[in-house]
Amino acid sequence: MIYLETSRLLLRDWEENDLVPFSRLNADEQVMKYFPKTLSTEETNGFYQSIIAELKECGFGFYAVEVKENKDFIGFIGFHRATFESDFTPCIEIGWRLKKEAWGKGYATEGAAACLQYGFNNLGFNDVYSFTADVNTPSKNVMIKIGMSFIKMFHHPKVEKDSPLNKHVLFHISKNN
Repeated sequence: MIYLETSRLLLRDWEENDLVPFSRLNADEQVMKYFPKTLSTEETNGFYQSIIAELKECGFGFYAVEVKENKDFIGFIGFHRATFESDFTPCIEIGWRLKKEAWGKGYATEGAAACLQYGFNNLGFNDVYSFTADVNTPSKNVMIKIGMSFIKMFHHPKVEKDSPLNKHVLFHISKNN
């Protein structure tokens, strides 16, 4: 199923043949620079299964993204129920992860902006959050470009306290923005 279509992208259901490129993406040190670690093939398979389960359970999730022009799988963009312990959770998070060959082309911004409209207009969301390590300037820039506002800094409870990735930024947008 195709959930969203932009001028250049299809945001769709995952397919079995996405697993190999998804595993390569999650094993890439540059792609995973702002995450605690790269993922093994087994960890990627587990993540894939959790994405599929969330899509089935909630009717939303992280959608597989392909470039319309060449049908190239480039990663995911979409929503996730964030449930770790914090004063703003549980919440709906918007997030993305694209292979490095897709960076700098505006795909994350294009897909995330379309997701926000879909979330507000079709899924009934009133508020959407996004967060990342404070050092992740590229993702913070996407958050700003899609109209999100900075709320605060926080320490992510699932990241080691002494890690440079522990300090996170929280952004928010509401349906009425």
